[in-house]
Amino acid sequence: MNLANLPTRPTLSALLLALCLLPGCYTDRSKGTSEDATDTPTSGNVGISVDETFAPVLESQVDTFQKLYTDAHLKVSYQPEEKVFLDLLNDKVKAIIVSRELSAEEQQVLKKQEMLPITTKVGIDGLAIILHPSNPDSLLTLTQLRGIFGGQATQWSQVSGQKKLGAINVVFDANRSSTSRFMRDSLLRGATLTTKAFAAQSNPKLLDYVANHPTAIGVVGVNWVSDMDDPSARKYRRMIRVASITSRPNPTKDDYIQPDQVYLAPKSQELLKQHPELQNYPLLRNIYAISREARAGLGSGFVTFVAGQKGQLIFQKSGLMPANMQARIVTTNKRQ
Repeated sequence: MNLANLPTRPTLSALLLALCLLPGCYTDRSKGTSEDATDTPTSGNVGISVDETFAPVLESQVDTFQKLYTDAHLKVSYQPEEKVFLDLLNDKVKAIIVSRELSAEEQQVLKKQEMLPITTKVGIDGLAIILHPSNPDSLLTLTQLRGIFGGQATQWSQVSGQKKLGAINVVFDANRSSTSRFMRDSLLRGATLTTKAFAAQSNPKLLDYVANHPTAIGVVGVNWVSDMDDPSARKYRRMIRVASITSRPNPTKDDYIQPDQVYLAPKSQELLKQHPELQNYPLLRNIYAISREARAGLGSGFVTFVAGQKGQLIFQKSGLMPANMQARIVTTNKRQ
């Protein structure tokens, strides 16, 4: 079954919530009994697992949801991507927030458990390439990034001729994280990552490492440094430099862009032709909420909130691109 053809989360959840007005609506079909069905879409206790690269924005989502619904208690764990999916497959949690959809093998595991997971796209994220503030190589092309993360470029002098920095020091947040997978699968098109890369064990440790090592280059989800109302994001933004990236051949200085919200909004080829000044940020990835509940429980209720108006506004405020809001392009005449 193609998950993309399933109903969207807000539509399906509205139906489920309506059905909950009927007696016996909390029967867990996977067990054929209602004995253990004690939670509702806005109350009870449930486990949620989140890719730790989305921790800042999801902490805001969880905090707001629980303030609105005081009887709702979410036990949230922030972990590397691989562990998040294992939690879902092993029924340790009822919903997860991740940057990819279920693989065919993972769908088969859930099918054997007689579970029909529901996947909802809830946002769009950009991966920020971070450097030490003293690094002069803050304008990077995708070709240069492929050389760095693929291991062909091992010295900063190979990137732009700057010799004073020496060897390139590539660092990720954790082993088997979503950021390292993305760089391998999307940036390197399936090729092997450089063997010189190492894991800092968390995103805060990664940011601290880059801030204290002039030769370092790292990758973080942009929500760690994009919400300027968040004191932690402001602190990290002062500690490091976010590189500007371009996918254009023979770029000029104006072609390099930051992972700002306007560049996270996907733009059609037609729009890009009409407005050549616009670009899609080259390191984009979607954010998905995946639920394994067979009824309208608290996990489904939280996913409905994240995909709904309040949850989407939280994504927007954090500097990410909401999945259910469109960016408005406003053009002005240049002054003569």
